[in-house]
Amino acid sequence: MNLKEAVLWSSRYGVDIGHHVFPTAKYKAVVDALIAAGYLHDRGGLEPPGPTRALLELAHTPEYLDDFEALRWTPRTQFSELPLTHAIVDSFETAASGTAEAVRRAVRLGAAAHVGGGLHHAFADKAEGFCYINDLAVGAEVALREWSATRIAIVDLDLHQGNGTAGIFAGRPEVFTLSLHQEDNYPMPKERSTLDVGLPDGTDDAAFARALAPALDRVWAFAPDLVLYQAGADPFHDDQLGGLALSFEGLEARDRAVLDGCEARGIPVVSTLGGGYAHRFEDTVRIHTTTMRLTLDIVRRKQGR
Repeated sequence: MNLKEAVLWSSRYGVDIGHHVFPTAKYKAVVDALIAAGYLHDRGGLEPPGPTRALLELAHTPEYLDDFEALRWTPRTQFSELPLTHAIVDSFETAASGTAEAVRRAVRLGAAAHVGGGLHHAFADKAEGFCYINDLAVGAEVALREWSATRIAIVDLDLHQGNGTAGIFAGRPEVFTLSLHQEDNYPMPKERSTLDVGLPDGTDDAAFARALAPALDRVWAFAPDLVLYQAGADPFHDDQLGGLALSFEGLEARDRAVLDGCEARGIPVVSTLGGGYAHRFEDTVRIHTTTMRLTLDIVRRKQGR
């Protein structure tokens, strides 16, 4: 079965950021892995709609976007830890459109896989931590405004706290922000999410699962109309930036806890990739591909009914 309608990806995501720990080649590699696994026939037709300024301003201030799009190195842009080029602007803005479009499709299909996004460190008025545009915040606003959803949950299981997302939605009770992250790691200091679960160094599969279960119970009690899932690969035990100790199997169990929970409750879910910096590039690709496969399995089961 070709699940192309449920997948978003752009070749623009593989943008050149120079010699950097962030492997932008992973996006194409994940799509290719989905093709090899029979989920897609080819890479054609996955491109999100072109981003608009109005879409980006759902989550970001005009002043920040002005600096970003003009390639101005200012206090608003300089903490990205990335270069700033026209190609990078295009890549990050397209990723925001990708998550927004994935929201629209998930509402219709039950789930959508965005092979990109999860850029949770960007604040409304500044870049941080490899993130210029917060696509998760854009996607949540699209759900609230276009679909008239009343409750959105952002489930962030990246190694790092989703500080930008927490900051954007502070004081917004209609958006539940969960961040389960390594406590003794970037960012410092942390923002306040609706629910933060800071994990100690060396947290393994079993300890992670024990921490995740009650956190997800809080999400399900919130009864969201949509879940945006930031499925970072960086809690992996061999990640260059991390100090958690999850295995491939533990990360798959994490994904299943979120995705099966959404499916069982009839909650549309959008999966995004987030971080991932394993010493072996193919390990990062494997972890992300598993998340995308499990997301698309929801759509396949729904279409098969």
